[in-house]
Amino acid sequence: MSKIINLFVAFAVLIFFNACKTGNQSLKLPLEPTQHTVLWEISGKNLKQPSYIFGTFHLMCKEDIVFSENLKKALAGSKKLYLEMDLDNLSNTMGALFCMNMNGNKTLNEFYTPEEYKRIETYFKDSLKMPFTMFNKVKPLMLESMLYPKLMQCKTLSGVEEGLMKLSKEQNKEVEGFETIQFQCAVFDSVPYETQAKGLLRTLDSIASYKKAFQEMLNLYKSQQLGLLDSLLTKQSEETGASMDILLYNRNKNWVKQMEKLMPKENLFIAVGAGHLPGKQGVLQLLRNEGYMVKPIKNK
Repeated sequence: MSKIINLFVAFAVLIFFNACKTGNQSLKLPLEPTQHTVLWEISGKNLKQPSYIFGTFHLMCKEDIVFSENLKKALAGSKKLYLEMDLDNLSNTMGALFCMNMNGNKTLNEFYTPEEYKRIETYFKDSLKMPFTMFNKVKPLMLESMLYPKLMQCKTLSGVEEGLMKLSKEQNKEVEGFETIQFQCAVFDSVPYETQAKGLLRTLDSIASYKKAFQEMLNLYKSQQLGLLDSLLTKQSEETGASMDILLYNRNKNWVKQMEKLMPKENLFIAVGAGHLPGKQGVLQLLRNEGYMVKPIKNK
């Protein structure tokens, strides 16, 4: 389970650290009142019963993960919980082990000067209390995900998806996912290792500024301001459009295609990263484009 959570975090880290490159000016843009929620109802078209979609923040301080009564009711009234990936699937758990290392027997020291490699090695040893020799073949993006706890202002972290899975199991609901471990591994491999390596070094050199920006983004999520999250990601996509297509937009389109097949058969509670929901290429708008009614649900 922990390996799969690391994959989820790796996606979040790649999107977040890229978004931080744009600066924080977009955080001051105005919001529509209806955007102050991360819980939405999907109805209309060919649906006999509504489904629900909830935007998550994959890993948070444990005390910050609180599910509203409306969310609990929506989950209780749904047939299945659908996540980005089924975190309870044994094949996904085993597959995650093979997703950590770079292909082609590559090693990290191929991408760094001796001085750069030493800086990374020292950081992992001194700050993370980890021997770096065991990570020499690990994808830089995976190493970057290990920095995630350093951005948090707490010691105990927990997964939002894990909390939803616990509620679902208490209600004897099935848990399924839109993507396989093989697909998510392929996404990571589509980002050149050299690019990943530069990103890891840049993050280590700027960890203090990233920590501040991360807290601002986390506060946006906790206040359920999807509009501002979208502004941040939209600005980033203008600068690195290709990677955002891979990480967000293409995946959004694929999920909506699956939703169209699944929702007429049974109503679902869908939980995906909050960054996937807003915007012209976000899941909410894509569902509207297909003729569904999507309305905000109070989530406090």
